[in-house]
Amino acid sequence: MTQKKNSIKNNLKKLSILITQGGLSFCVSSSKKITHFFEKDFSSTLPPEQILQELKTAFQSSFAEELEEVDKVVVIYANSLYSIVPRPLFEEKNLTDYLKFNTKILQTDFIAFDELENEEINTVYIPYANINNYLFEHFGEFTFQHAASVFIEKNSETQKNETTVFLNAYQNHYDICIYKEGKLTLCNSFEYFTPEDFLYYLLFTFEQLKLDPETTNLILSGMIAESSEIYQLIYNYIRNISFSKNTFSALKIEDENLKKQPLYKNSLLLNSIL
Repeated sequence: MTQKKNSIKNNLKKLSILITQGGLSFCVSSSKKITHFFEKDFSSTLPPEQILQELKTAFQSSFAEELEEVDKVVVIYANSLYSIVPRPLFEEKNLTDYLKFNTKILQTDFIAFDELENEEINTVYIPYANINNYLFEHFGEFTFQHAASVFIEKNSETQKNETTVFLNAYQNHYDICIYKEGKLTLCNSFEYFTPEDFLYYLLFTFEQLKLDPETTNLILSGMIAESSEIYQLIYNYIRNISFSKNTFSALKIEDENLKKQPLYKNSLLLNSIL
């Protein structure tokens, strides 16, 4: 979805922002060259008001001058305040109905949706209105999406007629997309506090969809590494585990902090640049 305001800028710099309840990250790019990167993990889950303060502080302390020259802004909201709706069942007038059974909706909440053409589905979700208003006032027109939409679209491009589980981890929750015989079967989010929580929801999902943990492919991305306790625990039960392949060879990374990280950790953010 695009939030619009009349403005004219001749700069070609792009600001990409990933916002979660457990942290935020953003980068500045131009012609697929990443010049600046920032990330911060919060010590606990924060409400939208505090996330906005963290974002403002990050902007002011990191590279304020660079941000003044930004031409395009893309925001990705990664939270559990969403629902996936098949296109034939979707009506824009019923946005609240798609969320009310699994999300607490306030009267002040703004509900948006993304159209995923390749999958014939829509993602209905609640973006953070206070952050949208701040970005709109500061940058003018910008585009925002839900992380589930980006995740599904990214995985759809690599799908064949097979069964695959994609999992993207954040600090305190993860998104999981499952394709059976090349078709999207499930997209959901689970909150976790311990490695055991993480494993429980994953194995529960395998059980409910009758997936064989010995043969089903599990592809990981986000805040998870082969050396982590979570990975080691998962590997005790699921055998075919791999990490998201590097699909960002077209990007030139100049920021030294980003160079030190595996690209799959920031795959959703980097995908917004391509």
